[in-house]
Amino acid sequence: MPYELYYWDGIQGRGEFVRLALEEAGAKYIDKARSSSGAQTMMEFLKGSHGHEQTPFAPPFLKDGNVVVSHVANILLYLGSRLALVPDDEQARYLANGLQLTVTDFVAEVHDTHHPISTGDYYEDQKPEAKARATAFIRDRIPKFLGYFERILSGNPAQSDFAIGDRLSYVDLSLFQVMEGLGYAFPRAMAAASGDYPKLRKLARTVAERPNIAAYLKSDRRLPFNQSGIFRHYPELDLA
Repeated sequence: MPYELYYWDGIQGRGEFVRLALEEAGAKYIDKARSSSGAQTMMEFLKGSHGHEQTPFAPPFLKDGNVVVSHVANILLYLGSRLALVPDDEQARYLANGLQLTVTDFVAEVHDTHHPISTGDYYEDQKPEAKARATAFIRDRIPKFLGYFERILSGNPAQSDFAIGDRLSYVDLSLFQVMEGLGYAFPRAMAAASGDYPKLRKLARTVAERPNIAAYLKSDRRLPFNQSGIFRHYPELDLA
Protein backbone atom coordinates (compact mmCIF):
# COMPACT_ATOMS: atom_id res chain seq x y z
CA MET A 1 0.00 0.00 0.00
CA PRO A 2 1.29 3.50 -0.77
CA TYR A 3 1.91 5.94 2.04
CA GLU A 4 -0.74 8.64 2.43
CA LEU A 5 0.57 12.14 3.15
CA TYR A 6 -1.89 14.67 4.50
CA TYR A 7 -1.06 18.34 4.18
CA TRP A 8 -2.68 21.52 2.88
CA ASP A 9 -2.93 21.71 -0.90
CA GLY A 10 -1.26 24.57 -2.75
CA ILE A 11 1.77 25.10 -0.50
CA GLN A 12 5.04 23.35 0.20
CA GLY A 13 4.99 24.20 3.91
CA ARG A 14 6.04 21.61 6.44
CA GLY A 15 4.74 18.83 4.23
CA GLU A 16 7.61 19.40 1.82
CA PHE A 17 10.15 17.96 4.24
CA VAL A 18 8.24 14.68 4.12
CA ARG A 19 7.70 14.81 0.35
CA LEU A 20 11.44 15.16 -0.25
CA ALA A 21 12.14 11.99 1.74
CA LEU A 22 9.47 10.02 -0.10
CA GLU A 23 10.64 11.30 -3.47
CA GLU A 24 14.33 10.60 -2.82
CA ALA A 25 13.51 7.04 -1.78
CA GLY A 26 11.23 6.48 -4.78
CA ALA A 27 8.47 5.49 -2.36
CA LYS A 28 4.90 5.17 -3.54
CA TYR A 29 2.72 7.78 -1.85
CA ILE A 30 -0.47 9.73 -2.32
CA ASP A 31 -0.55 13.45 -1.58
CA LYS A 32 -4.09 13.13 -0.29
CA ALA A 33 -5.17 16.76 -0.10
CA ARG A 34 -4.39 17.15 -3.79
CA SER A 35 -6.94 14.48 -4.67
CA SER A 36 -10.66 15.16 -5.18
CA SER A 37 -11.82 14.06 -1.72
CA GLY A 38 -8.51 14.28 0.12
CA ALA A 39 -9.08 17.62 1.81
CA GLN A 40 -12.38 16.43 3.26
CA THR A 41 -10.76 13.21 4.49
CA MET A 42 -7.96 15.21 6.11
CA MET A 43 -10.43 17.44 7.93
CA GLU A 44 -12.32 14.38 9.16
CA PHE A 45 -9.07 13.08 10.64
CA LEU A 46 -8.38 16.40 12.36
CA LYS A 47 -11.89 16.53 13.80
CA GLY A 48 -11.62 12.98 15.07
CA SER A 49 -14.67 11.90 13.08
CA HIS A 50 -12.87 9.31 10.96
CA GLY A 51 -13.24 6.52 13.52
CA HIS A 52 -9.46 6.25 14.07
CA GLU A 53 -8.13 6.39 17.60
CA GLN A 54 -5.05 8.39 16.54
CA THR A 55 -6.18 11.98 15.93
CA PRO A 56 -3.43 14.39 14.81
CA PHE A 57 -3.43 17.97 16.08
CA ALA A 58 -2.56 19.42 12.66
CA PRO A 59 -1.04 18.39 9.34
CA PRO A 60 1.28 17.13 8.14
CA PHE A 61 0.59 13.58 9.15
CA LEU A 62 1.33 10.30 7.43
CA LYS A 63 -0.86 7.23 7.23
CA ASP A 64 0.81 3.87 6.70
CA GLY A 65 -1.85 1.22 6.78
CA ASN A 66 -3.36 1.50 10.26
CA VAL A 67 -0.51 3.61 11.60
CA VAL A 68 -0.89 7.40 11.73
CA VAL A 69 2.20 9.51 12.48
CA SER A 70 2.10 13.28 12.97
CA HIS A 71 4.73 16.07 13.12
CA VAL A 72 7.53 16.34 10.59
CA ALA A 73 10.40 15.12 12.79
CA ASN A 74 8.30 12.23 14.07
CA ILE A 75 7.25 11.25 10.54
CA LEU A 76 10.85 11.31 9.34
CA LEU A 77 11.95 9.29 12.36
CA TYR A 78 9.33 6.72 11.37
CA LEU A 79 10.27 6.75 7.68
CA GLY A 80 14.02 7.01 8.08
CA SER A 81 14.86 3.34 8.56
CA ARG A 82 12.02 2.19 6.28
CA LEU A 83 13.32 4.32 3.39
CA ALA A 84 17.04 3.79 4.15
CA LEU A 85 17.42 7.48 4.89
CA VAL A 86 19.15 7.14 8.24
CA PRO A 87 22.03 4.95 9.46
CA ASP A 88 21.12 1.67 11.11
CA ASP A 89 22.54 2.24 14.58
CA GLU A 90 20.35 3.67 17.32
CA GLN A 91 22.66 6.53 18.23
CA ALA A 92 22.65 7.81 14.65
CA ARG A 93 18.85 7.67 14.53
CA TYR A 94 18.60 9.82 17.64
CA LEU A 95 21.22 12.20 16.26
CA ALA A 96 19.19 12.55 13.07
CA ASN A 97 16.02 13.17 15.05
CA GLY A 98 17.74 15.84 17.14
CA LEU A 99 18.97 17.62 14.03
CA GLN A 100 15.51 17.41 12.48
CA LEU A 101 13.95 18.87 15.62
CA THR A 102 16.42 21.76 15.33
CA VAL A 103 15.25 22.27 11.75
CA THR A 104 11.70 22.33 13.13
CA ASP A 105 12.66 25.09 15.58
CA PHE A 106 14.28 27.08 12.77
CA VAL A 107 11.29 26.71 10.46
CA ALA A 108 9.01 28.02 13.21
CA GLU A 109 11.19 31.12 13.46
CA VAL A 110 11.08 31.58 9.69
CA HIS A 111 7.29 31.58 9.85
CA ASP A 112 7.31 34.16 12.62
CA THR A 113 9.18 36.67 10.48
CA HIS A 114 5.97 37.39 8.58
CA HIS A 115 3.48 36.48 11.32
CA PRO A 116 5.12 37.59 14.58
CA ILE A 117 1.92 38.57 16.40
CA SER A 118 -0.83 36.19 15.29
CA THR A 119 -1.34 33.50 12.69
CA GLY A 120 -4.98 34.54 12.63
CA ASP A 121 -4.19 38.01 11.26
CA TYR A 122 -2.97 38.93 7.80
CA TYR A 123 0.65 39.90 7.23
CA GLU A 124 -0.56 43.38 6.31
CA ASP A 125 -1.98 43.75 9.83
CA GLN A 126 1.42 43.25 11.47
CA LYS A 127 3.95 44.69 9.02
CA PRO A 128 5.89 46.91 11.49
CA GLU A 129 6.28 43.99 13.89
CA ALA A 130 7.23 41.69 11.01
CA LYS A 131 9.94 44.09 9.88
CA ALA A 132 11.43 44.19 13.37
CA ARG A 133 11.25 40.42 13.68
CA ALA A 134 12.76 39.80 10.23
CA THR A 135 15.60 42.25 10.89
CA ALA A 136 16.53 40.40 14.08
CA PHE A 137 16.09 37.04 12.33
CA ILE A 138 18.50 37.97 9.54
CA ARG A 139 21.01 39.52 11.92
CA ASP A 140 20.95 36.93 14.70
CA ARG A 141 18.99 33.78 13.97
CA ILE A 142 20.13 32.86 10.46
CA PRO A 143 23.80 32.91 11.55
CA LYS A 144 22.90 31.04 14.74
CA PHE A 145 21.14 28.16 13.02
CA LEU A 146 23.08 27.96 9.75
CA GLY A 147 26.34 28.33 11.65
CA TYR A 148 25.34 25.35 13.77
CA PHE A 149 24.48 23.17 10.77
CA GLU A 150 27.69 24.25 9.03
CA ARG A 151 29.63 23.01 12.08
CA ILE A 152 27.70 19.73 12.02
CA LEU A 153 28.71 19.17 8.41
CA SER A 154 32.31 20.18 9.08
CA GLY A 155 32.59 17.95 12.13
CA ASN A 156 31.15 14.77 10.62
CA PRO A 157 33.58 12.02 11.75
CA ALA A 158 33.04 10.24 8.43
CA GLN A 159 34.47 13.31 6.65
CA SER A 160 31.72 13.14 4.07
CA ASP A 161 29.64 15.96 2.62
CA PHE A 162 26.59 14.79 4.58
CA ALA A 163 25.29 15.56 8.06
CA ILE A 164 25.46 11.99 9.42
CA GLY A 165 27.74 9.18 8.34
CA ASP A 166 28.92 8.68 4.80
CA ARG A 167 25.61 8.76 2.93
CA LEU A 168 22.59 10.96 2.51
CA SER A 169 19.94 11.05 5.23
CA TYR A 170 16.61 12.78 5.57
CA VAL A 171 18.40 15.53 7.51
CA ASP A 172 20.33 16.45 4.36
CA LEU A 173 17.09 16.67 2.40
CA SER A 174 15.64 18.98 5.04
CA LEU A 175 18.73 21.18 5.02
CA PHE A 176 18.36 21.45 1.24
CA GLN A 177 14.78 22.66 1.73
CA VAL A 178 15.88 25.19 4.34
CA MET A 179 18.53 26.63 2.02
CA GLU A 180 16.09 26.77 -0.89
CA GLY A 181 13.45 28.43 1.25
CA LEU A 182 15.78 31.03 2.72
CA GLY A 183 17.08 31.85 -0.74
CA TYR A 184 13.52 32.49 -1.86
CA ALA A 185 12.41 34.45 1.20
CA PHE A 186 15.55 36.49 1.80
CA PRO A 187 17.55 36.55 -1.44
CA ARG A 188 19.57 39.67 -0.60
CA ALA A 189 20.42 38.47 2.89
CA MET A 190 21.48 35.05 1.64
CA ALA A 191 23.52 36.59 -1.18
CA ALA A 192 25.31 38.78 1.35
CA ALA A 193 26.20 35.66 3.32
CA SER A 194 27.15 33.65 0.23
CA GLY A 195 30.61 32.76 1.53
CA ASP A 196 29.62 31.99 5.10
CA TYR A 197 28.17 28.50 4.66
CA PRO A 198 30.16 26.68 1.95
CA LYS A 199 29.32 23.17 3.16
CA LEU A 200 25.59 23.88 3.39
CA ARG A 201 25.62 25.36 -0.10
CA LYS A 202 27.55 22.38 -1.45
CA LEU A 203 25.11 20.01 0.24
CA ALA A 204 22.15 21.85 -1.30
CA ARG A 205 23.70 21.49 -4.77
CA THR A 206 24.44 17.81 -4.16
CA VAL A 207 20.86 17.11 -3.11
CA ALA A 208 19.40 19.03 -6.07
CA GLU A 209 21.48 16.93 -8.47
CA ARG A 210 20.40 13.55 -7.11
CA PRO A 211 18.38 11.82 -9.86
CA ASN A 212 15.12 11.37 -7.96
CA ILE A 213 15.22 14.85 -6.46
CA ALA A 214 16.18 16.48 -9.77
CA ALA A 215 13.22 14.76 -11.45
CA TYR A 216 10.92 15.80 -8.62
CA LEU A 217 12.01 19.44 -8.79
CA LYS A 218 11.12 19.52 -12.48
CA SER A 219 7.74 17.85 -11.98
CA ASP A 220 4.36 19.34 -11.13
CA ARG A 221 4.50 17.47 -7.82
CA ARG A 222 6.96 20.11 -6.59
CA LEU A 223 4.76 23.07 -5.72
CA PRO A 224 6.39 26.49 -6.15
CA PHE A 225 7.17 28.75 -3.22
CA ASN A 226 4.40 31.29 -2.76
CA GLN A 227 2.97 33.87 -0.37
CA SER A 228 0.86 31.32 1.48
CA GLY A 229 3.63 29.05 2.67
CA ILE A 230 6.23 29.21 5.42
CA PHE A 231 8.96 30.72 3.27
CA ARG A 232 7.52 33.96 1.86
CA HIS A 233 9.29 36.69 -0.06
CA TYR A 234 8.34 40.16 1.08
CA PRO A 235 11.06 42.50 -0.27
CA GLU A 236 10.57 44.90 2.62
CA LEU A 237 11.57 42.17 5.09
CA ASP A 238 14.84 41.38 3.31
CA LEU A 239 18.08 43.32 3.65
CA ALA A 240 17.83 46.88 2.33
